[in-house]
Amino acid sequence: MGSMYQTGLNKQTANYSSLTPLSFLQRSAYIFPDKTAVIDDDMVLSYSNLYRRCSSMASALAAKGITAGDTVSILCFNTHELLESHYSIPMAGAVLNALNTRLDANALAFILGHADSRILFYDTEFEPLVQQVVTAMAQPPLLVAIARLAGAPSSSSTLLYEDLLASGDPECSWSKVADEWDAIALNYTSGTTGEPKGVVYHHRGAYLAALSNTMAFNMTADTVYLWTLPMFHCNGWCYPWAVTAVGGTHICLRKVQAELVLDRITNHRVTHMCGAPVVLNMLLDNFRKHAATLSMPVKFALGGAAPPSPVIGRAQQIGFQITHLYGLTESYGPSALCVWQDDWQDLPPEELALKMSRQGVGLLGIDELNVGRLDGGGYVPFDGQTLGELLIRGNTLMKGYLKNEAGTREAFKDGWFHTGDLAVVHPDGYIEIKDRAKDIIISGGENISSQEIEEVLYRHPLVLEAAVVALADEKWGEVPCAFIALRDSPQVITDEEIIAFCKANMASFKAPKRVVFGELPKTSTGKIRKNILRDSLA
Repeated sequence: MGSMYQTGLNKQTANYSSLTPLSFLQRSAYIFPDKTAVIDDDMVLSYSNLYRRCSSMASALAAKGITAGDTVSILCFNTHELLESHYSIPMAGAVLNALNTRLDANALAFILGHADSRILFYDTEFEPLVQQVVTAMAQPPLLVAIARLAGAPSSSSTLLYEDLLASGDPECSWSKVADEWDAIALNYTSGTTGEPKGVVYHHRGAYLAALSNTMAFNMTADTVYLWTLPMFHCNGWCYPWAVTAVGGTHICLRKVQAELVLDRITNHRVTHMCGAPVVLNMLLDNFRKHAATLSMPVKFALGGAAPPSPVIGRAQQIGFQITHLYGLTESYGPSALCVWQDDWQDLPPEELALKMSRQGVGLLGIDELNVGRLDGGGYVPFDGQTLGELLIRGNTLMKGYLKNEAGTREAFKDGWFHTGDLAVVHPDGYIEIKDRAKDIIISGGENISSQEIEEVLYRHPLVLEAAVVALADEKWGEVPCAFIALRDSPQVITDEEIIAFCKANMASFKAPKRVVFGELPKTSTGKIRKNILRDSLA
């Protein structure tokens, strides 16, 4: 660039500041002071009240000695306390560590120790678990109890969340981070193949991810967002910041139960919600049993594994407008979405569902998606057939893994983030994930996608949930094995009938060779745990 564009044209306080999603709350509190920001079981908060509470807690944390770079953890359901912590903790300069509510004591103790957590906020429903965790730790964090439904903490010396908040100054002036690359949040991967990895988010990425999500999901000040997605999961895909950015209303939901979801949607005229396919499937099954439909459309952002097209079709019939998002913990949640094209309008329902089940293209915070050849020789053609690894570049990728330089280098080798997901690129440039690299089934030299088989299984009217994994086979090396949870129905079906159904709807060599009926194990975010299913076959 020519020197005339450099000389005397410098960053100044007036024309440059670090990007941070904390500014969203400050802005919405100024524009919408009396508008309802949060509806929870125990309180309703306006934007001005929410801002004052977050400022008070930030002040109180500072008085407890919390400074820049300290980690503050929280073990809590989707309540206003966890939402507030997305602002109050980083307003104090600290890093938010939202904990998975389904972890056991050993996993929690590992995370708290690895993160050097200074303070642990926790819902008293977890009192026995928390006491077990801190007893096992050499240097446990300071405990702050959120006394809601489960009542007071077991020790009278434990601080209470509301008391700590009341000790702070609601008028305190907090400072924006000097560097937008500073850490704002720490999230841990599920750790199904070893110890969980600590994924570090920065203020810039959180800001851009939140704004990208508002645009991808068509959110406005009229948005009423129901919290069916855990806020501990990728910081709720950054929607604690996104909903606030547009001045929408957060509807808290302590636990996801179909009846409660329908009640919240009806009573609060919910417009947007998110979740994994298994959550949507649970809702659809409940609505089917009660012959219920939605009185007004609800936009549902669907993440996790690719949703089978029959699930998308049933959702549309009930009134859910599906936006399929793809992402990972390392990408702040959503990094790709299936953008609607006008020429899809007149497609038959089955063909439309297949289009919409693709992962699509990058969100606005992502610079580029590509699919690299598995042999390392460049990128796959746009033929919808050639498998490769999905690669990502952009602003909404993690800083790296905490205390794990080797893992960080491996994840970002060759200038790309390596997802470990196998995908194809269609002629229209839309990406479709076929499987996790570890989930592909290699049978007699043929690559079989477990998701392709699952897509067929979900078309069967008696199949509620399905997962396919590799089963060792002397002749073929591996063959597909289907695990199936059936709907409540007087009809009976056999494994032979399931296999015959698959052979009638796909190449017969891809059909499962074995079928196991029963409940499917899931992670806390509703993803089916294929590692457990694989282990059961060993």
